[in-house]
Amino acid sequence: MTADRGKNRPTTATETVAMHPRQSVEQVEEGRMLAPKFDDDGLIACVTTDAASGEVLMLGYMNRQALEKTVQTGEAHYWSRSRQTLWHKGASSGLVQTVEELRIDDDQDAVWLRVRVKGSGASCHVGYRSCFYRRLQVGSHRRPGDELVFTESSKVFDPETVYKDTPNPTQL
Repeated sequence: MTADRGKNRPTTATETVAMHPRQSVEQVEEGRMLAPKFDDDGLIACVTTDAASGEVLMLGYMNRQALEKTVQTGEAHYWSRSRQTLWHKGASSGLVQTVEELRIDDDQDAVWLRVRVKGSGASCHVGYRSCFYRRLQVGSHRRPGDELVFTESSKVFDPETVYKDTPNPTQL
């Protein structure tokens, strides 16, 4: 998860995470330097899975600061597009995501976090374990009138109790 610093020691919260300019396809695809490609809004997609089960917990976005904080602290940080602020996952709920492994994809425009979640193990602000708690049939399995089907039978926690007066991040 941490950058190779000769002794593979953890990064401290005050150290800067080296993010290099993208100079060549070979450097980006085959090199050892972190050279992330942030989109026009300064964001990079981040898929987060449970380190033990492999279950997809959420899809979030990171800006440079969120990626740096994640590497420095070993806890997941994201950029909240709805609140337009840096977001330390679990700061309000206690459901902190401790990073077991951080990977970047082949062209360095997406991040994959494998995490362990403190508390109930939930990652969804709605109260479910995974943010992907509904399924829609596709292709030949789809029937007229098919709607979303819940894949989780119950919530892991009550969001009103956990978040109290924190505004819901879902926007219409």
